[in-house]
Amino acid sequence: MAATYLPTLKQLQYLVALKDHGHFGRAAEACYVTQSTLSAGLRELETLIGVTLVERTRRVVRFTSLGERITEKARRVLREAEELGDMARAAGRPLSGEMRMSVIPTIAPFMLPRILPQLREQYPDLKLFLREEPSGPACEGLHNGRTDCVLLALPYSCGEVTSQILFEDPLFVAFQAIDIDRPTPRIPVSAIDETRLLLLEDGHCLKDHALAACNRPEIRAEATMLGTSLHTIVQMVDNGLGMTMLPEMAVRAGILNNTSISARPLDAANAVRSIALVWRRASPREKDFRLLAQVLADAY
Repeated sequence: MAATYLPTLKQLQYLVALKDHGHFGRAAEACYVTQSTLSAGLRELETLIGVTLVERTRRVVRFTSLGERITEKARRVLREAEELGDMARAAGRPLSGEMRMSVIPTIAPFMLPRILPQLREQYPDLKLFLREEPSGPACEGLHNGRTDCVLLALPYSCGEVTSQILFEDPLFVAFQAIDIDRPTPRIPVSAIDETRLLLLEDGHCLKDHALAACNRPEIRAEATMLGTSLHTIVQMVDNGLGMTMLPEMAVRAGILNNTSISARPLDAANAVRSIALVWRRASPREKDFRLLAQVLADAY
């Protein structure tokens, strides 16, 4: 019987990295190899299976139609291979070894400083690699195996995942006297001037949570969407350019310190987001993720 030659996991990693980065140099850096090593590995893969996967030009890396399909299959193979290690770790000590977690920008700076010290103390053998990114890329990275779990805010459609809610995070209205001169303990939606409302741009789920809580079409039409961070929007509010909405965790973390901004809870039926940990369904590390979710909730 003739020998059967199969692609190596390393070759599949090179292929997926090139697809993700669209550049041989950046893909090689991501794989911690030289560009010539990565290029040679891909050529060996193409020779092995007898097809061209990537069209190479001086300026563009273009995948063939078959190359696109094989790359997606390679992602699934790599994910399955990683889960072999996950199964072994899950059978050993809880929350040990490497874990990659994406955290959305409206959570990361306000929650992580509170929880990471306690997590390190309780589980020193856990090597938690963090990536801050918006909900869309975070969920995409979860499904293609780039990350193991995501810390995000619900409601958000993240695909076929399992989730565990950690706690509820109410929405606050942040303003100056120029916008609300006689604030009540809870700010009604009717008090919000849609022409003065500053929100994050598309891609940040906090914007969608805020608009859903207000349930006023004119706010969706008139509010100013900014491609920036909550910290930058707070500076704009502090300079009298408008008002905004903030999650309670940001207010508790001191985002309004050294400003003249006031903050009150938004008075609306669904003026809250649910902070949750999500992971791929049927993951062999589900026990670890549920334990991590409980630890995060307790630490916060």
